[in-house]
Amino acid sequence: MTAPVLPRAEPEAVGLSSARLRRIGEALRREIEARRLPGAVVAIARSGKLAHLEAVGWRDPAAKAPLQTDAIFSIASMTKAMTSAAVLLLVEEGRVLLGDPVSAYLPPLAELKVAEPGGGLRAPRRPPTIQDLLRHTSGLTYRDRGTTPAHAAYPGSSIWAAECMSKEETIAALAKAPLLFDPGTDWEYGFSTDVLGFVVETVAGKSLGAFLAERLWGPLGMVDTSFTLAADKRSRYALALPVDPVTGGANPAIHHATDKRQLWDSGGGGAVSTAADYLRFIEMVRSGGRLGGVDVMGRGTVRLMTADHLPASFIDKIADKMDPAAAGYGFGLGFAVRRQDGIAAMAGSAGDYYWSGVYGTYYWVDPRQELAVVFLAMAPGQIRLRYRQMMRNLVYQALAD
Repeated sequence: MTAPVLPRAEPEAVGLSSARLRRIGEALRREIEARRLPGAVVAIARSGKLAHLEAVGWRDPAAKAPLQTDAIFSIASMTKAMTSAAVLLLVEEGRVLLGDPVSAYLPPLAELKVAEPGGGLRAPRRPPTIQDLLRHTSGLTYRDRGTTPAHAAYPGSSIWAAECMSKEETIAALAKAPLLFDPGTDWEYGFSTDVLGFVVETVAGKSLGAFLAERLWGPLGMVDTSFTLAADKRSRYALALPVDPVTGGANPAIHHATDKRQLWDSGGGGAVSTAADYLRFIEMVRSGGRLGGVDVMGRGTVRLMTADHLPASFIDKIADKMDPAAAGYGFGLGFAVRRQDGIAAMAGSAGDYYWSGVYGTYYWVDPRQELAVVFLAMAPGQIRLRYRQMMRNLVYQALAD
């Protein structure tokens, strides 16, 4: 059974102001006219109904090809939440335990070592677990997250590794790369979710893409979400500006789905999707694991996934290491989770959860306000941080109840 299309509703019927929602398009057009943004698609659901779907700007800025609402984007780290959900589906079946050491599923990772501050390696106080991978407390990192010898020991980005190394080579490289700290003692963004993808493949006996298509994308009707871009969909693929609008230099290297085929499915950053597809995924989570009568995840599993799993002492880790506007956020099993109203330099509510993609994509869910929002743009570089805050403010100012 496939979930039906999200029902449409006039904004006022779900407590949103049409007049105030128009400010979203107006603000984005100003960014496009200033050549800071090629284009964007915004999808807003409230109370389970699609109240706003808008595309502005260009799909291909060089060719002046207009952006449509069904444009396909490389969503980068927005892939992570779906991979995390895949792991939790296996947890629901008793096939994976959150407290299991990662090496129970990937034996080469049994020999992981921790980098000592003064140089050298030592055994970790305990091995990284599945929960550590989900909440990014494993000690794994990305090469570009620092300049230490430990960082340099890692492969390139998830996408680089997926395009240039086999899965076995990637696992072997990660087994040799040092952890930055003892698992569970700090928070660090990195290859953790790609390792989760390898765990899914080991347990399920199929590729991550095949598992997600069977258990998530298919049931939710996410027809344009995949790790590959079909030839007949390439005309819908969104491209970035060639020049970084902040630095004036070339934009950071972007994985385009029309480029090299991945040798393995990167659970940390390899998927493509549309605003409508991804909205269906996060609306399923907001609705407690169901969408349109289709049961995808258990309500208790969703509560576990969207709860904060970081100690209180980790209060500013997300803001310090990833997103300066996210003060006061913790991290659940796949999402950053807001611990209280206020503190963060962006609108929201205690209990809201979000994440983003390095190329400029972003989403969040606010259970208290019954909101689910997807913002898709090809806007890499530091300017993407501005758009995260801007979209939050534009959506919350449109609340009318």
